[in-house]
Amino acid sequence: MKTFKPSMWALGLLAILFIGAPASATAAPCLVVTLTGTQGGPSAFQGLAGAGTLVTYGDEANGCRAVILQFDAGRGTSMRLSQLGITPGQLDAVFVTHVHSDHVDGLSDLLQMRWMQEFKRPKVDIVCAADAPAPPGHVMSCARLVVHAGDAYVQSGEIAQRRSEDKTRPEGGPAQVANVRTFASTDQPQVIWSSGEVRVSAVRSTHVAGHASYRVDTPAGSVVIGGDAGNDVPAPPRSSSTSDQVEALARGAQVIVHSVIHPVMGPGGGTGFPAPIYHRQSTATDLGAMAQRTGAQHLMLTHLIPPLGADRQGPYRLPKGAITAADYEAAVRAGGYGAALTVGGDLSSVRLPARK
Repeated sequence: MKTFKPSMWALGLLAILFIGAPASATAAPCLVVTLTGTQGGPSAFQGLAGAGTLVTYGDEANGCRAVILQFDAGRGTSMRLSQLGITPGQLDAVFVTHVHSDHVDGLSDLLQMRWMQEFKRPKVDIVCAADAPAPPGHVMSCARLVVHAGDAYVQSGEIAQRRSEDKTRPEGGPAQVANVRTFASTDQPQVIWSSGEVRVSAVRSTHVAGHASYRVDTPAGSVVIGGDAGNDVPAPPRSSSTSDQVEALARGAQVIVHSVIHPVMGPGGGTGFPAPIYHRQSTATDLGAMAQRTGAQHLMLTHLIPPLGADRQGPYRLPKGAITAADYEAAVRAGGYGAALTVGGDLSSVRLPARK
């Protein structure tokens, strides 16, 4: 049998085609950050979804969606994802900053939909801080939240009924399509999840027990999701309402996504908003100062208290009428921040690198 022996010319041609191909032939990496919900707190206003941020990474060939990560999953998250053409089964991981209802009301919905329609996919990672004792004596537990995510559907009989239609669905319901991955919170950032070129780090931050903030690092850039983080000092006198841990986490990151409260809600602002709740959020002015110190290229405000166009936050009426994006921007700029700013609405998005 005759063996094929490539000529030196053929080998050289192969080298040109495969080894010496220009770098432009490789699809450039890209990162997209989308606010899936911007409602501040457990109120409801004009159909805004509850708190959530979608981070996707990939290249132009896959629409920047090789890795799909959801940070928090407030009310309506699945609806916002559907508007982006993303199903619950496509999520690689869900990261929880804390277990307040406005950040996790949509989690059971995501898991229920994945259990019903996409249960043959690998389990989705639910990543969050380990159980955290709170000063009053109770425990904040993301792990228990996930384990019991489908209890209402189990008790109502829906899980049994759906399994009677398709016995290949996991018997235990939505919790069985989730892989809970908890980490011990620390004051120093630590890598707690990775996939290929994507690394996610976490740091302890203050709001309620068990609160964590996250940073996603990719070759296309980095984004920090602060959640509802505030300063460890619960009230003035203090240098800032923002978190020192989040500030350290955000150094060198291009994008910061953070909950915000407008100074009008503060003591003396005429709204009657409870001071302890006000003080455990980061103000727009202090966020502007923090973003300026870290060198962030883009600050995205989310979880707005009060929402854009609202003349009240729940029962607390604003004395000067409805708040505007200009009001938030003025407060941020007063902190010295001069770079790009998004006063978030649902589905507001930032892409790295930006399209030319």
